[in-house]
Amino acid sequence: TIIFASNHEYKRGFPFNLYLMNEDGAELRKISRDKGFDAFPMFSPDGKKVIFCSNRNNGGTRDTNIFIADWVD
Repeated sequence: TIIFASNHEYKRGFPFNLYLMNEDGAELRKISRDKGFDAFPMFSPDGKKVIFCSNRNNGGTRDTNIFIADWVD
């Protein structure tokens, strides 16, 4: 499984969201739906967590934070 960030759905070039796809490019799935910036995703070595950067919930400051979430496939 490949996890990545993209803005391919938006003509303005923003927002960025997180996606998954198989190694052959099949089964593209959008896994975040934010109006801001979700990017730089990675799985923990054991595959139980997803880590990504985002400027969600920042009160309009443009701060970017690191989020760590349990991964349930």
